[in-house]
Amino acid sequence: MTDTRAETGAGSDDEATPDGRPERRRGPVATFLREVAIVLVSALAISLVLKTFFIQPFFIPSISMEDTLDVGDRIVVNKLAPGPFDLERGDVVVFLDPGEWLEGEPVPELSPVERVLTWVGLLPENAGQHLVKRVIGLPGDHVVCCDDDGYITVNGVPIEETYVIDGAEPSQKPFDVVVPEGHLWVLGDNRPRSADSRYNTDSAGEGFVPVDNVVGRAFVIIWPLANMSLIDRPDEVFEAVPDP
Repeated sequence: MTDTRAETGAGSDDEATPDGRPERRRGPVATFLREVAIVLVSALAISLVLKTFFIQPFFIPSISMEDTLDVGDRIVVNKLAPGPFDLERGDVVVFLDPGEWLEGEPVPELSPVERVLTWVGLLPENAGQHLVKRVIGLPGDHVVCCDDDGYITVNGVPIEETYVIDGAEPSQKPFDVVVPEGHLWVLGDNRPRSADSRYNTDSAGEGFVPVDNVVGRAFVIIWPLANMSLIDRPDEVFEAVPDP
């Protein structure tokens, strides 16, 4: 009796293609490498989409937002605010330098690999190329420092700022501003060590930050684990402030 297995290929590692030619199966190593490559490419694509449209991590390089944010903290910002979600007084925001605020500050050197990983969102953006501050005045707000009791007032109402670093005054530099349409007035929580709106009135924009420069609202600290927490908006600080 003739053994037909040799003719049909039964018992071999080959499979027939649509045109009848045998197709050799991939080995386990090749299959594994192919699956790893698919996972990596998918992860990179998802990370890039998230960074572009939804969220973005940042690294905190300075002490200007202590004790809310410490040097070395990794934060994540919600890029849907401003946008589908509005900014509110008390929000912590990351924004592009509106003009010479960072003049003279060193720009961190990144390796080519670090630049690529940062671009796709797998490494946090160094906030030394941006700024991180708290929104005190929205468009139209009249913000003054300070009243007879030493409080900053917004639209005539004094605010007791619970987030300011212990022992610091609301501001040692007086100011009296009305925030233009499409702009923000921002201050750091570490008031004595923050080069914020108060100290940039002679630069482009006169200390006001265009809303279009805002990358997003910081909402969580993700690293180090000891500091991991949500960055809450202190609504109680501004609840009595009327609209302008």
